[in-house]
Amino acid sequence: MSKFESSIKQIPYPVEDVYRNISDLSNLEKVRDGLPKDKVQDFTFDSESVSVNVPPVGALKLRICDREENRCVKFETLQSPLPFNVWVQVLPVDETSSKMKVTVKAEIPFMLKGMVSGPLQDGVEKIADALSMIPYV
Repeated sequence: MSKFESSIKQIPYPVEDVYRNISDLSNLEKVRDGLPKDKVQDFTFDSESVSVNVPPVGALKLRICDREENRCVKFETLQSPLPFNVWVQVLPVDETSSKMKVTVKAEIPFMLKGMVSGPLQDGVEKIADALSMIPYV
């Protein structure tokens, strides 16, 4: 199992607001218009799952499998070329701000590891960047 972690992102919103938004995927409506149409297709979601087609990776479907209130939301793959899990951890900094980190653990065959590790690390960092820019109100 390979592990990929984002850098820690500072978020100018209280941990309760951030957690409330990331633990209910219907809040993804806020970011729909900001997604690059050439890189993200067939973007659908409900409160528990999200589906997207990412060329050239293919179709991905994730669902929330665990929540730790005001701390962490865990996702598992339902459809993916490679099985993986995602953790979005959020912790308070003070009453008005928090910090976040995204972690992905993936089962990558040895022969593919060299080809996918760099792009996967970049992807984890981009997800964390995008999550840190959402207005969590």
